[in-house]
Amino acid sequence: MSDFELLDPGAPFGGAQPADGTDPLLDGLNPEQRRAVVARGPALLIVAGAGSGKTRVLTHRIAHLIREKEAWPSQILAITFTNKAAAEMRERLGALLGSGVEGMWVSTFHSACVRILRREAERFGYVSGFTIYDSADSRALLKRIIKELDADTYGFTPANSSAKISKLKNELTDAKDYASTANVSDPRERIFAEIFTMYEQELKRANAFDFDDLIGQTVQLFRAHPDVAAIYQRRFRHILVDEYQDTNHAQYSLIRELTKNVEPAEVSRLVPPVRERELDGLGRIPGASLTVVGDSDQSIYAFRGADIRNIVEFDRDFGGAEVVKLEQNYRSTQNILSAANAVIGNNFDRQDKKLWTSEGDGEKIVGFTGYSQHDEARFVAEEIEDLHRDGMAYGDIAVFYRTNSQTRALEELLIRSAIPYRVLGGTKFYDRAEIKDAMAYLTTIANPFDPIAWSRMLGTPKRGVGPMAEAHLANFQEAEGVTFHEAMQRAQEIPALGPKIRTTVVDLADMLSRATQMALGGGATDVLPPAEPSADEAGDPESADAAASQKRPAPVADVLKLVLDSTEMIEKLRAKRDPQDDARAENLEELVAVAREFDAQQPGAGLLAFLTEVSLVAAADDLDDQSGTVSLMTLHTAKGLEYPAVFITGVEEGLIPHQMSIDELGGINEERRLMYVGITRARERLYITLASTRATFGDIAVAMPSRFLQEIPEALIEWRQSPGEVTGRGGTASRALNASRAPGAGGSSQASWSRNRDSQVSFGAGGGSSAAVSEPASGNMQSALDKWRERKRLAKETQAAGGGFPNTIVGSIRDNGDLELALGDRIRHDEYGEGRVNAVTGAGSKRVAHVTFDTVGERKLLVKLAPIEKLGE
Repeated sequence: MSDFELLDPGAPFGGAQPADGTDPLLDGLNPEQRRAVVARGPALLIVAGAGSGKTRVLTHRIAHLIREKEAWPSQILAITFTNKAAAEMRERLGALLGSGVEGMWVSTFHSACVRILRREAERFGYVSGFTIYDSADSRALLKRIIKELDADTYGFTPANSSAKISKLKNELTDAKDYASTANVSDPRERIFAEIFTMYEQELKRANAFDFDDLIGQTVQLFRAHPDVAAIYQRRFRHILVDEYQDTNHAQYSLIRELTKNVEPAEVSRLVPPVRERELDGLGRIPGASLTVVGDSDQSIYAFRGADIRNIVEFDRDFGGAEVVKLEQNYRSTQNILSAANAVIGNNFDRQDKKLWTSEGDGEKIVGFTGYSQHDEARFVAEEIEDLHRDGMAYGDIAVFYRTNSQTRALEELLIRSAIPYRVLGGTKFYDRAEIKDAMAYLTTIANPFDPIAWSRMLGTPKRGVGPMAEAHLANFQEAEGVTFHEAMQRAQEIPALGPKIRTTVVDLADMLSRATQMALGGGATDVLPPAEPSADEAGDPESADAAASQKRPAPVADVLKLVLDSTEMIEKLRAKRDPQDDARAENLEELVAVAREFDAQQPGAGLLAFLTEVSLVAAADDLDDQSGTVSLMTLHTAKGLEYPAVFITGVEEGLIPHQMSIDELGGINEERRLMYVGITRARERLYITLASTRATFGDIAVAMPSRFLQEIPEALIEWRQSPGEVTGRGGTASRALNASRAPGAGGSSQASWSRNRDSQVSFGAGGGSSAAVSEPASGNMQSALDKWRERKRLAKETQAAGGGFPNTIVGSIRDNGDLELALGDRIRHDEYGEGRVNAVTGAGSKRVAHVTFDTVGERKLLVKLAPIEKLGE
């Protein structure tokens, strides 16, 4: 069926309803969920609290529309924010509808807009093979523009220019609009207007869009060409938007355009002709029914342009809107939900609701205040080990923080405790240099007008074509008005290039030509394209089939393999015999595997579709469910995830709420929503921790408990060590978490401290009952910072040698290389003395020895790094 073919709805979903009166789409839903599924009207707002089953409601609503013959699948557009969420929705719809999901658009905002722009690009001066610039491409272009304009002397950088351009584009402001309102007497505004103008001109010249253009250009297309807008307004009769609280102005405008009436002037031009039943009494096609799902309490992306007013004022924007609140939570215990309700209840820019569960109160929230971030981190590590010892998998535990700088102590203590972990939000697969190098080849094959991809491709791997030779080629390309590939093929016409460089460039151009031939469906790359068929052959069905298959695009993996083999990118990395270069080679091999998976999932889709899919991968899509590792992440990254046990660390004034938010309009409210998001990620156990002093970039400051912590009712928190207990000691007690104390001192029970002293987790080189990472009560913080810097230096050296965890490694280490330990072996530790190995777990550089020492009992040691030696029998 054509994407634009309008048919009558077919047979009801799943046939007739069961004779026993049950309804597979409504049974099992609570009353409010059921109401959200069956509600009809021009607009519906589903206020979905955290863990309230919103995805189930959305998918059942879509299935209900189809079963009740109110919509054909191709008339439904379901939009979410990440490819991961879209894939989950498609999977659930497939389980409900089977083949009935075919023809339905279930995608992200950007993916939907790319589909529209690919179809309509020629209407506004582009070709369908346009390139999509990611943030690195955009910054590379801006770097060149800033250099040409000497704009760096005014403080402009690729980073701040990119951020400002992105913000303007999300507000649907282009360079011309900005220049018309800029204060020309202000040199910075005048220079920025030039940067913005040149940036848009260069994108246009390269037949490219940046990521922010995709939605804005679609909105402008609809506004400039009402006949094009009418096609999509007619097609999509039901539009459903998830996470509506995260929409920015451009996304909001796109929804407004898609839900407009099709006026009579455009109705007469539509193909196929409009049927009578599609029209209202005024001869228009009424606007699509709009359903949005979201939660104003989880709007935490104002820094990306998200406008909370879009959801708070929804019923004003869309007259006659019905509002349904989903307040029953299926994720967390009541104590966790009560804390979340108490915190968010102090915000006023929200739709009022109270989350509740029928699953019981559950465990109390655990609170802890450390003397320093090291004390806090040590508590976190010890509690994680206790949870794991009680049967909880490491993969079921997450640690949240407000800023990335807070991970320093956490990583150090987790490593010393031999607890496996990963930091979410690091370098993503497609952001790695070697992957971007390979992708540059594929991009320039698909779009030979793209200077960014071409420039990167030309310089990797190094082949003697320096900046000057690249400039000569680029100038020739511009002067002759040809593609970059054609300019390379005609390198002999450029006298400024030396003979060796000309030969190198022509050879590279030949390889690109062969790869392009494959990507376009030109057949094998080692022969000339097939000649046009003769008249006799043209009438032969077998010859026609052969010709059709000859034009089928080659698998993307084959095109990529040709590039990698011809350039020897993998072989050259392997030849360096460096562990990091080996890892880069493995990344390139993984990229080939990614391409093969794409070819298997979308046979014949071709290179352009692959590049589009890669370009649209959102940051959160890289999050996966790697079992066996504790997840560390910022509170922003935690959005949309859930874990049985959650630690929210650094709950202090200046961190959460962040210092930068205090003077911003609505900043405190957004920080409170961020705290609410963190709390509601926890399913069974929630820990809230803070420190009384915190070191940041060498500065030591007294930390105050967050106002959000004080908003949680005292009865919900069980304090292992409260803020009052820490400050009440007057700074005279040891900062070691497990320091011995007299019974009853400071209001803390001896049992609590005894538990810490008897911990079975080793935190490093310290012996006895003192903490390995201790800080004196006064001064000497600079030495801790110096030690930390030294640890980081050693960590980099160890990683360069191919060892260690992928994050931070402790400073007092010994690289034990290939030391083999087995059950029963006797070892000596520099601090703990002699002991016997009980077990060895893990593999490679992550092997962990479980040892019972004669003096301090059981400890866990990271074999590669621990200061140990094996004793003879």
